[in-house]
Amino acid sequence: MSGGKRVLSRYPKNPILVPDKNNWWESKAVFNCGVLYDHKIFHMLYRAIGEYENYVSRIGYACSADGFHFERREDIAFNPSEQYERYGMEDPRLVKIGNRYYITYVVLSDYVRQKPEVFTALATTTDFRKFTKLGIITSNSADNKDVVLFPERMNYVSAGVKGASYFSLHRPSTWIGSAYGVDRPSIWLGEGESLTSVGKHTLLIKPERDWEALKVGAGIPPIKTKKGWLVIYHGVSHDKVYSAGAALLDLEQPSRIVGRTRSPILEPEEPYERFGDVNNVVFPTGACVVNKELYVYYGGADKVCCLAIANLDVLIEHILKEG
Repeated sequence: MSGGKRVLSRYPKNPILVPDKNNWWESKAVFNCGVLYDHKIFHMLYRAIGEYENYVSRIGYACSADGFHFERREDIAFNPSEQYERYGMEDPRLVKIGNRYYITYVVLSDYVRQKPEVFTALATTTDFRKFTKLGIITSNSADNKDVVLFPERMNYVSAGVKGASYFSLHRPSTWIGSAYGVDRPSIWLGEGESLTSVGKHTLLIKPERDWEALKVGAGIPPIKTKKGWLVIYHGVSHDKVYSAGAALLDLEQPSRIVGRTRSPILEPEEPYERFGDVNNVVFPTGACVVNKELYVYYGGADKVCCLAIANLDVLIEHILKEG
């Protein structure tokens, strides 16, 4: 029995979003969705593919009253309008800080088939209709993606001086070797005075087990619980299978791991996870807490959007027990 079967239950009517063959920009694939619940509406931003020749991704919007049935907007939510976005916008993650929604998303230096350098950009909105783009927030030559923001500033005391920082998780693929203390792409904790400037980086989660042997990357924006910051991340095995794991970070010192799963909490088993544009992929990118249940939204085989649900307390106890 897999870890996913113990703590996560797939929504029986998966996938919850599939390509729309009547809408050109999302006719081939819709996947890797960021989802945020504001206690009235589930807001979803998803990655969409309309052609395979250059594989340029765009971002669509859908909403739901129950978290299961989503109605999508016909038009593209926001287009690659900036120079740094011209080769596509991928894998949006959503977080609310104050009264604004923030979106981190991946942009490329060239077409996908050219093996481009990868960056992460930031945008903000209050209504999911008008978006303000804040530019690239990762450094050159880091091949940095899977950036997620913590939903609040956190206080700290350094040398007797009190302050507050913004924290994030990110995965700079080129930060490997003796200078970085890790030999495979890992998850780092970023800290900065603003959302667009990160001054301190701390190695946080590195590949340790077979199911995550090749690399790990942040999935959902951290969720604050009584036992710690809940992190759902993905791991990639040597045979390129993408699975999901979970960790808890200390509430006051997020650089300290309180617990971490040894086995995946979700791994490719269903046909919509095993067969698609990229086979054997479970890729978590969004999560919401609804009546003590955790809704985890993920991409299946780079083709569709899916949902799995866990009791939040059961999941946390599972993480602490394994870790």
